[in-house]
Formats: sequence, C-alpha cells, structure tokens
Amino acid sequence: MAALFRWTRGALGRWHSHVHSVQVCSRSMASKTQVGFIGLGNMGNPMAKNLIKHGYPVIATDIFPESCKELQELGAQILDTPADVADRADRIITMLPSSPNVIEVYTGANGILKKVKKGSLLIDSSTIDPSVSKEMATAAEKMGAVFMDAPVSGGVGAATSGKLTFMVGGAEEEFTAAQELLNCMGSNVVYCGQVGTGQAAKICNNMLLAIGMIGTAETMNLGIRLGLDPKLLAKILNMSSGRCWSSDTYNPVPGVMEGVPSANSYQGGFGTTLMAKDLGLAQNTATNTKTPVPLGSLAHQIYRTMCARGYAGKDFSSVFQFLREEDGQ
Repeated sequence: MAALFRWTRGALGRWHSHVHSVQVCSRSMASKTQVGFIGLGNMGNPMAKNLIKHGYPVIATDIFPESCKELQELGAQILDTPADVADRADRIITMLPSSPNVIEVYTGANGILKKVKKGSLLIDSSTIDPSVSKEMATAAEKMGAVFMDAPVSGGVGAATSGKLTFMVGGAEEEFTAAQELLNCMGSNVVYCGQVGTGQAAKICNNMLLAIGMIGTAETMNLGIRLGLDPKLLAKILNMSSGRCWSSDTYNPVPGVMEGVPSANSYQGGFGTTLMAKDLGLAQNTATNTKTPVPLGSLAHQIYRTMCARGYAGKDFSSVFQFLREEDGQ
C-alpha cells in the first residue's frame, strides 16, 4: 500500500510539473502575440520600433498615414482605425498628444472601445489630465477591458534607445503584464498606484523640468553677459551645487553640447507646445487641489508666451533663445 502511495504521489507530482510547464510555455508563446500601437509621432514611432526589435508583431494606426510608412517597412501591419486595431489585438499601447485625442481614440466613433475584446490590456503612454485617465479606465472596465496610464520621461532620444522611464498607474495585479511590454521600450518601469497616479507623477516631473530649464537658460545667459565662456560655465555648474539635468544632459545653449536640440537649431526633442500643455495640466491639478505652485505658474506663462511668439514648433530648451531675444541680443 505504501509503495502504491509513493507511486501515486510521484505520478501526480510529475503530472502537476508537466501541467505547470505547459502553462509557462503557453504564456511565453502568448507573450509574442500581436501588440496594437496607436499614435506614431516623434515618441510613438521609436517606441513601436523597439517592440518590433524585441520580436513583437505590431499592428498600428495613426491619423497621419505618412507616419506609418517607416513602421510598415519594418513589418508592422497598418490598419485604418483604432477600432480595427482593437479588433485584432488584445494588448494595445497608445501614445497621443493630448486629453481630447485620447478621448477620441478610446471612445470615438472608430475608437478602441467600439471593438475591444474582453480581457484586453490597454496602456496609455500619453501625458494627459489624470481625471481623463480615470474616465477611460471606467469606460474600459464596462467593456471588460483593463486600462492603465503609463506616461513616459526621457524624450525622443530615450524613446529611440529604449531607455524611457514609465510611470504606471492601474490595478497592481495587472502591472506585471504591462511591465513585459514596457520593458521593451524603457529602462525604468515604476508602479505608482491606482489609475491616474502615473499621470500625476509625470505632471510633477515636467513642471520641475520646465522650471529647471528656465533657470538653466537664465543662468547661462547671465554668465555669458558677464563674460564667461558658456562651455566653461556649464562645466563649473556641472561640478557644483547648481547641477541639474538641463545643465549636464540637455544644455540649452548652442555649442555647449552635441546631440541635443540646441545643437540643431532647437529642432526635434520635446516641443514647446507640449511643454506648455503639460504645464497647463499641472496648473489645473494645482488649482483643483488648492496647491500653491508659483514657479510652475510662471513657467506656464513663459512657455505660453513662447508659443505665441514663434517657438511652438521648437524644442522647449529654446527658452534660452527666447530670453536672449527678450533682452535684445
């Protein structure tokens, strides 16, 4: 009897081990199933490319067909509408310019939620109002899908190199599934809490980024006016307590660094219009939470003024050029 028990226990153990191996194998195979990507602009295009590099078949769409050509040449399947993408893929990433764009892509006449499959994972990497993320999550839940907000930091360079930072909000039990995809596009994937907290983290980061860039631009301009060589001043700042990302990684003064927008007439990078939009989001959330943000408010005014004076299409570091023009240089 004991021998029979040992045999039965051994057989059951091997059977359970086999079932577990099959399940793991199935998940591994499923992980390389099609991924939808909507929004192939300056950020979305390189992000989708990195998914392809990691072996994921990509199904994509963009409101501008010409934005899809490069990805199509790499093997992506291009469809007409977000609804079409949702009909073919149960994991979808969106990267869009603003809250209205996100609302349209998810809930519009040809939106994702028109054909979304139950159990689908929807990851939005746009930077939008946290309240809109919560609205989209509620709408997705009614359709049996899961929505997570996962805005990014790092800019076009990090999107291209796959070194973005993702700030993720949503159900914690879904984080691992989202992380699998986001790891293909970023070097840091941070869980922030429930839906909307990813957006909250991103808005706070970009408000500080804008303030830091303006401060760096003002400092460099003052130093130059005082007769300092800009490269020397940048070197001193970057070995001193004034050091920040805007001074040591993304310096706004032409000729100080290579490979940044200031070295390319402020082309590429993170647009002034987008920074003004993000600062507007920060202003709105600060008002709603009765939080004083005097420097954030001033930064918002400066970037809005820049947009009205011909800087809308330039990188946000062009605030240095804007300040130089303001003082007549």
